[in-house]
Amino acid sequence: MGATAHIDLTPVPSGQVTLNDRRTRRSWTVDLAPFRLGTLPVTQEQYAQVTGERPSTARGSDHLPVETVSWQDAVLFCNSLSQQEELKPAYVFDAHGEVAIPPDPSADGYRLPTEAEWEYACRAGTSGPRYGPLDDIAWHRGNSAERPHEPGARLPNPWGLHDMLGNVWEWCWDLYDPEVYGAYRVLRGGGWFDEHWSCRASVRRRSHPTFRVDDVGFRVARSVTS
Repeated sequence: MGATAHIDLTPVPSGQVTLNDRRTRRSWTVDLAPFRLGTLPVTQEQYAQVTGERPSTARGSDHLPVETVSWQDAVLFCNSLSQQEELKPAYVFDAHGEVAIPPDPSADGYRLPTEAEWEYACRAGTSGPRYGPLDDIAWHRGNSAERPHEPGARLPNPWGLHDMLGNVWEWCWDLYDPEVYGAYRVLRGGGWFDEHWSCRASVRRRSHPTFRVDDVGFRVARSVTS
């Protein structure tokens, strides 16, 4: 698999975010400790360095975001990268190969962001639906030529995070609504094939943790441990 993947992380300060679900008309507020989040979504090259696999359908550059990866694939990537860097893995698996809930709070390894962390980091102190004009910050159906692009070409948000909206949807840790949708997990951010209304900080999408499609990827997070 070659050298261990290097992933740039951006520090995100502590704070508070209010999430909203349009389907249930429910709102909830979450207090967040400081953490670090991938400056960019994970690329095809990084994924291959860690896993030895190249699942993406898009071709042309190793620096395109990895896609066609499931939530389970993303969790396994996080643990594998943690082990390669001799960090404590965030996820523990039970005898059936399922992820134990919740993640180990003492782990300093890589993990998926929670949904609250994702939206808080996406907003970066802004209060509107987006952190800037959509064409300046995101690859979406109107400007992507219906394909993913190398992350980092659009303007970052005020905290220096790129591609939080558009390009690829990003898996988050959370269950979407277990009483209604069971094991389905949260996706955030919108993708290269989405219309402008899906590329907003508050938009929530859901899918089964084994689901793979060509506009879904992920970015990693790490807790700030003492």
